[in-house]
Amino acid sequence: MELALELPLARFPLRVDVRLGDGITAIMGPSGSGKTSLLEAVAGLRPRTRGRIVVNGTTLLATADGVRLRPEHRRVGYVPQDAGLFPHLTALGNVRFGARGATDRVRAAIETLELTPILARHPATLSGGEKQRVALARSLASDPRLLLLDEPLAALDVGLRERIVPYLLRVHDEWRVPVLYVTHSVGEALSLAE
Repeated sequence: MELALELPLARFPLRVDVRLGDGITAIMGPSGSGKTSLLEAVAGLRPRTRGRIVVNGTTLLATADGVRLRPEHRRVGYVPQDAGLFPHLTALGNVRFGARGATDRVRAAIETLELTPILARHPATLSGGEKQRVALARSLASDPRLLLLDEPLAALDVGLRERIVPYLLRVHDEWRVPVLYVTHSVGEALSLAE
């Protein structure tokens, strides 16, 4: 993965120039340092982003060449801190959303994240960890070339965080998708990042 980009923020210009492997890359820094903005830029949600983004040989952004894939064409799975589930859909409906009828991917995501017992439930009845697992499954079912995880465990208690980390490792091992993982936790970074 190649990230060579610049994004003007309110307090400073965010500049990134890195080449990353296909593993889990932890992004850490103080509040307001641009971590979430970086994920949003990679996802295509920050139109003022300039530079170059290449993931698995596919150019998502190359402003010098006039290339700027729209967010829906980037195949990037994004899991925000609050999970972002649709309250009117069941867990299964949330996982299916965006999968474009790919039942095999939906089934595989459900199995990987052990969601079968909660598929008929709505988000209001799910625990924080269950919501995060559903959000992650929804991202996986969309067949992403990259996963962006924005502090997905921050709102969970320590015990629940420790139970979710193995799922994140399993997702990477089984799905072989690179991950950009924003966290404030040194422990999470050490447990997950390569």
